[in-house]
Amino acid sequence: MSDYSISAVGHIQSPYKQKFAIPRQPRLVPEAKAKLIFAPDFNREEFVRGIDEFTHIWLLFRFHETADKGYSPMVRPPRLGGNERKGVFATRATFRPNAIGMSAVKLEGIEYKNGQLSLLLAGIDLLDGTPIIDIKPYLPYSDAMLDASAGFADTRPETQMSVEFTPEVTLFIEQQTQYPDLLDFISNVLKQDPRPAYKKQKDGEQSYGMTLYDYNIRWQVNGEHNLVTSIEKS
Repeated sequence: MSDYSISAVGHIQSPYKQKFAIPRQPRLVPEAKAKLIFAPDFNREEFVRGIDEFTHIWLLFRFHETADKGYSPMVRPPRLGGNERKGVFATRATFRPNAIGMSAVKLEGIEYKNGQLSLLLAGIDLLDGTPIIDIKPYLPYSDAMLDASAGFADTRPETQMSVEFTPEVTLFIEQQTQYPDLLDFISNVLKQDPRPAYKKQKDGEQSYGMTLYDYNIRWQVNGEHNLVTSIEKS
């Protein structure tokens, strides 16, 4: 068996600045907008000519923040509450032998600005700075297998979580103009219930924080209710 050297073709500029709160699959939060910034060797429009004929693309990427932490043959999928072990190749776990992941995301356009080529994406589930190692068009007739089954992850993850904003936070979001979908973005991230599985089993009010775009956001969880209590520039 040979070793291979792979160079990133670009990196992701994402609203998710930390692993916490990132959806566990792509397109669960459609308001999550991102850019794929091409590396200098691939910063030419020839590389993407014709890609705008496709509505979705596959991204192959590297779990760069956990790649040096090794892997295990058995992992605990969050969909099973973190209580049951499955083989790593039977999951989409982060800690993998080659630390490679894949996401199917919406392609919203191509941008060439100030000499920099970028792809405009939506429904992203990647950490800011994630290296992209390849891009492929999504082919519905081949990639969407309607008769497929998906074991323990056969349905879209749903929660009963509700989301409320304090009047001060609502006013702040309405007055900012940089991110028109910010309120829906925050709501849909929290409806995914990003808490670790062991936290979901605890009673009583819990407080959390996350960074989306350049905002620090604080919220409280009580049962199945989220209350966003503060938002400020990071």
